[in-house]
Amino acid sequence: MKTLLLAAAWGVASCALTSFASAQDAYPSHAITIVVPFGAGSGSDIGARVIGQKLGEALGQSVVIDNKPGANGSIAAAYVAKAKPDGYTLFVGTNSTHGANPGLLKEMRYDPVKDFAPVNRIAIYTSIIVANPALPVKTMRELIAYGKTQELTLATGNASGVVQSETLARYAKWKLLRVPFKSNPQAMTEVMAGRVQLMFSDIATVQAHVKSGALRALAVTSKERSALMPELPTFIESGVPDYDLSGWVALLAPAGTPPAVVNKLNAEVTRILNMPDVRSKFLDLGAEPSPMSVPQVTAWVQKEVSTWTQLVKEAGIQPE
Repeated sequence: MKTLLLAAAWGVASCALTSFASAQDAYPSHAITIVVPFGAGSGSDIGARVIGQKLGEALGQSVVIDNKPGANGSIAAAYVAKAKPDGYTLFVGTNSTHGANPGLLKEMRYDPVKDFAPVNRIAIYTSIIVANPALPVKTMRELIAYGKTQELTLATGNASGVVQSETLARYAKWKLLRVPFKSNPQAMTEVMAGRVQLMFSDIATVQAHVKSGALRALAVTSKERSALMPELPTFIESGVPDYDLSGWVALLAPAGTPPAVVNKLNAEVTRILNMPDVRSKFLDLGAEPSPMSVPQVTAWVQKEVSTWTQLVKEAGIQPE
């Protein structure tokens, strides 16, 4: 009798494991949604669409991009944190949502570490500072000197822009009025219209308008010059020591998503980012594709939360 019970138990367990494996092998069986925390046309949005198209082709299912801008990306992050952890709702995390926000927001409706299962790092983005051409400065050094004579206005479309601007203002000893927007494309419109003087942005959002003359680019925030705009000096070259505040994007899933699903997505995204045409598209956006293994990206996101929280503290920014 005991032998029969053990055999039955093993049979049930075997069926359960087979069913679980089959469910994972069948993923995905319907459309996947990638939630982007900023508006259409932002660097994170463009990157998500490049990945989404290729991912849909590889998995044989449609991939829908859902933009949910607002509150430095925290609205979208909180939404995905509460989503069913089945691999069908994914999130484009950034150094705003999973870096600066914990130090900037008094009330966090999500935990950037506990509520997410990192899937893969997508890219490192070079940021630049741009000005309305009416502002009487042509270089970063001239801007620093000009800002000492009167208050400047700067539009921010994400949390990283807040940290980048306040870090600069603290160094330059400026009086700086920050004007917040839901995403960089909205902020850019106000700077081009002359209602705000400056903004920090990923290259992808502003590049065409810099080339047309509607915006004036002054410097890049990375340690090295950007291959996309090699004529632009770095902040360090412009006299701002140790200034290296580039952005990044990563693909995340809700915590509890099956490891088999996370690993499958990780492998596909790594393969996609290594495609020559995809790599070329990202480089054209001023971004460096930089995939990681699941353990690597998990440790890296945790480190970035700590790093950006410290940057917020050092910049003297009070949580709001």
